[in-house]
Amino acid sequence: MQRFQNYVLGQWLDGQGTETNLYNAINGNQIGTVSSAGIDFSEVLEYGRKNGRALRKMTFQERGRMLKALALFLMERKGKYYEVSAWTGATKVDSWIDIEGGIGNLFANASLRKQFPDLPYYVDGVAAPLSKNGTFIGHHIMVPREGVAVHINAFNFPIWGMLEKIAVNLMAGVPAVVKPSEYTSFLTEVMVRDIIDSKILPEGALQLVCGLGRGLIDSVDSRDVVTFTGSAATGKMLKASPQIAAESVAFNLEADSLNATILGKHAVPGTEEFDLFIKETVKEITIKAGQKCTAVRRIIVPEDLIEEVQKGISARLASTKIGDPSVEGVRMGALATRLQVERVHASVKQLALSQDIVFGSLDEFEVTGADKNTGAFMSPILFLNSDPFNKTDVHDIEAFGPVSTIMPYKTIDDAIELAKMGKGSLVSSIVTPDNKEATEYVVGAASMHGRILVLNKDCAKESTGHGSPMPLLTHGGPGRAGGGEEMGGKRGVLHYLQRTAIQGHPTTITAITQQFQVGAEMPEANPHVFRKHFEELVIGETVFTHKHTVTDADIVNFANVSGDNFYAHMDATSLEGTIFERRVAHGYFILSKAAGLFVDPKKGPVLLNYGLEEARFVKPVYPGATIGVRFTVKEKVDQEKRSPDDIAKGIVKFLVDVYDETGETVALATILTMVKKLKDE
Repeated sequence: MQRFQNYVLGQWLDGQGTETNLYNAINGNQIGTVSSAGIDFSEVLEYGRKNGRALRKMTFQERGRMLKALALFLMERKGKYYEVSAWTGATKVDSWIDIEGGIGNLFANASLRKQFPDLPYYVDGVAAPLSKNGTFIGHHIMVPREGVAVHINAFNFPIWGMLEKIAVNLMAGVPAVVKPSEYTSFLTEVMVRDIIDSKILPEGALQLVCGLGRGLIDSVDSRDVVTFTGSAATGKMLKASPQIAAESVAFNLEADSLNATILGKHAVPGTEEFDLFIKETVKEITIKAGQKCTAVRRIIVPEDLIEEVQKGISARLASTKIGDPSVEGVRMGALATRLQVERVHASVKQLALSQDIVFGSLDEFEVTGADKNTGAFMSPILFLNSDPFNKTDVHDIEAFGPVSTIMPYKTIDDAIELAKMGKGSLVSSIVTPDNKEATEYVVGAASMHGRILVLNKDCAKESTGHGSPMPLLTHGGPGRAGGGEEMGGKRGVLHYLQRTAIQGHPTTITAITQQFQVGAEMPEANPHVFRKHFEELVIGETVFTHKHTVTDADIVNFANVSGDNFYAHMDATSLEGTIFERRVAHGYFILSKAAGLFVDPKKGPVLLNYGLEEARFVKPVYPGATIGVRFTVKEKVDQEKRSPDDIAKGIVKFLVDVYDETGETVALATILTMVKKLKDE
């Protein structure tokens, strides 16, 4: 029998005594014990804060590469996680969601580095002009919080629950203390041992509390972030704790909710959408034995299709084999613990007081390859609620297992109202081939849901499904669902950063943000910026080009080359009633000519120009106008080598400011270039 440990203060530690006995959900055999009693959590948190300095000093590019390396490392070892995951009652599909879905979060967040600067902090938005002459401006930066992210996770996803959260806080530069559910912490512990042994993360970036963790949040302070995933009741209790309130600790709550799926009126029997609805609903009931915060709890169906839907779902559930996932043909495993079975049974009995069971039984069901009296098994339960507007227990009571309720609606407005009676959900879905119906539901229901899936035959093949939160989309919801948000791509990372307004001269703000600000000093580049390697370029240095006087011939020639014969360029007789005084030069000619002015054509460190951003034509250019370019180093972003043979390089953004003889800007753009480094590293 194994003793599962906590990783805190840079070492693996046992707690005092035994807080929790851990059991195999399939056969009921005890697999170990765990405890965190006696650990000084104030020391644990302070250790994370102190040692988090190394993580905070890393740039976003470095953190992203770190996450990618960790993801690759864990993927190579995924086999061992599948073996241990089976002890939780998970099927191979359940484990795939938990393990490879979790590792996928690391990959997804690693890719976000392309959206961040090559700095330890983030520059948010654009500068705000605060003075008449432009010598005083404001901006915003966002720096990593100097505390720790305390993650209190549920039992249902021991790996995904950890990785989807730490991927975000590590990308932000904030260390984590992870407290998984003690009941399934043995799986989390196996992976964390590998993470620590890899030495990919700086010491202190990740600590693990496998026991009950009593007193963990008593020492959090205003520098920290606490996240909770689990029951709404427990989450609200933690959120209201005196320490959280006294220290104004950022708290993110993601609670189990009464998620709904809606069958659209146009998805009638015989359509692909009707068949999709049955298939997807049954999948959501049986995956992880219904132990998902996003599982379908309410099935909202047109009243004239109730019987067809009930038959379809019941038939699929009847063919779902329950038992030991290692046995061929088993499609639904066990709940995580016998305690969870007891809790779900209690909720089912409550729900049965106001609605009818039309499929399944708490006592009479078959289990393949295991003993239902020792394992944590239960049958799927399907209810029918014929009067959901008056029999409302279904909108208040959640059975956190393979339990769901069918209910009728008359109009799409009724369906929206029923969905919203869950008082806030993580996710809802509608299956319909009709885009008008989909739009009406989405707009009507969105205020009470964190995510809405619209499913039809066109997207079904690639759809990730009702119950799958995605790393680049927010996961959370209003009301009962907790009012918080997790993941969300870049949005999730910003949650762990402190936004601060900064004010000063544009040159000073340029130095702080490492992004050129209009009005800052523009020292003339010598030699030309195209003669400099990535490391040699300095933000703000500028090439002031020769000038060119625009002619009618320029306009005609560009029209011939481009095929752009828009009347404003080519027909002076058609300008009455327009903003133009006479024929005007093409905006793209101005940018093209600007390139001819600022490019140094000889071979040098600039490898290529691969893009254009924020192009604006702000003033008409007529024949006779003389244009020049201020070509300024705007921002630099480091880039890793993809292979040993790859060229060492970085991305440089240049501001292209085209001005006329009056000194006024006529066009602005940012070009993206790939520039070779001096050192091949």
